[in-house]
Amino acid sequence: MYAVIKSGGKQYRVAEGDLLQVEKLNAEAGETVSFDEVLLVADGDDVKVGTPRLEGGAVSAEVIAQSRARKIEVVKFKRRQDYQRHYGHRQHYTEVRITGIQAG
Repeated sequence: MYAVIKSGGKQYRVAEGDLLQVEKLNAEAGETVSFDEVLLVADGDDVKVGTPRLEGGAVSAEVIAQSRARKIEVVKFKRRQDYQRHYGHRQHYTEVRITGIQAG
């Protein structure tokens, strides 16, 4: 059984027991979160597709950790203009483990 959920403007295909990194959620490690924007639930040949969301569909997950991704270095440079900019960015994310899928 798997589902397609939407979180943080992105869509994820998840199954029970999967580890997933999503955009930062306001939850501490060990808490349970629920994703209500379920777009599709499939169990073998039985596929339920929402228009655009499934009514009553939910995916529950346990927050494993709050962390930050690898650094992305940004370099801006214009030759012969004495112009250089260099900075880095680390995106925050939440790591969750999918614990249950409920079809609508």
